[in-house]
Amino acid sequence: MTTSTLSTPHRTLWHFAPGLLLSALIAAIALWGGNIPQVAGAGFSALTLAILIGMVVGNTLYPKVWRQCDGGVLFSKQHLLRLGIILYGFRLTFAQIADVGASGIVIDILTLSSTFGLACLLGQRLFGLDRQTSWLIGAGSSICGAAAVLASEPVAKAEASKVTVAVATVVIFGTLAIFIYPALWPLLSHWFTPEAYGIYTGSTVHEVAQVVAAGHAISPEAENSAVIAKMLRVMMLAPFLLLLAGRVKQLAPAGQQEKSKITIPWFAVLFIVVAIFNSFHLLPDALVQEIVALDTALLAMAMAALGLTTHVSALKKAGMRPMLLALILFIWLIVGGGAINLAVQHIL
Repeated sequence: MTTSTLSTPHRTLWHFAPGLLLSALIAAIALWGGNIPQVAGAGFSALTLAILIGMVVGNTLYPKVWRQCDGGVLFSKQHLLRLGIILYGFRLTFAQIADVGASGIVIDILTLSSTFGLACLLGQRLFGLDRQTSWLIGAGSSICGAAAVLASEPVAKAEASKVTVAVATVVIFGTLAIFIYPALWPLLSHWFTPEAYGIYTGSTVHEVAQVVAAGHAISPEAENSAVIAKMLRVMMLAPFLLLLAGRVKQLAPAGQQEKSKITIPWFAVLFIVVAIFNSFHLLPDALVQEIVALDTALLAMAMAALGLTTHVSALKKAGMRPMLLALILFIWLIVGGGAINLAVQHIL
């Protein structure tokens, strides 16, 4: 099964409506379920439920209706997620961002560089993968998941099949992280505060949506710091692409160097702007709470869409060697990323 893109010529309301309604229905069920004390007590937040329900539907009923729903589902997964992250800034203040500040930036830089370097080294030398596949898997694991893979594609000049493989690895291991990180929290709570564990989550989990879901399942404090750390990490995408473009130019034969389009993650910048605006408390508290409630609904729809597009068949598409590379990077992010977090927070 293939999926359509938002570039389809029939971008009318009716093109998006079925998928938006399906995402909204799953989100509503998840929000209702997340408020049940027994469900919440078992560690299943509304956002986690949205992904789980979406995955069940995505691998059973959704293949039969995906042609009608795909436009709206992809819109939820991409645009509603970014809007949800921007509006998430109304939950935070600049003081909270500053608290993550220097240590968060250092942690993100060390985690990003070590993970991408490991991907290049192991991908080509140990697993015999080509340069582009190693780069794409490394970018997805070290920065911001599928968005980083897609942004790196034109810079690395990679084939579509290699992009599909890299995205599949991000989906698989990033989805596992949603459940592993909350499960590890009780075991690591004597080493991390909730805020510090949130930074650890934001600096090591693949996708923005996965960071939100994992942090939400731990605590509000962990969720806030996780999102901040992740946004700082996402904003490193632009300088990363500039460095990657320079490397591509170095490796290209003489006379074949081409300029590549660099993607700037504006939604991450706008998230910071909104948080700074919120720091001045210019809006009434009642209005801010309404915005936060809307934001939760948008994020739940994005999580539902993420689940709907997470297919078991991705395991088969990825292949063994790329999967093994992504698995090692995933283990490194958990273990090595945790060590980096503890070391930096101890020093700073």
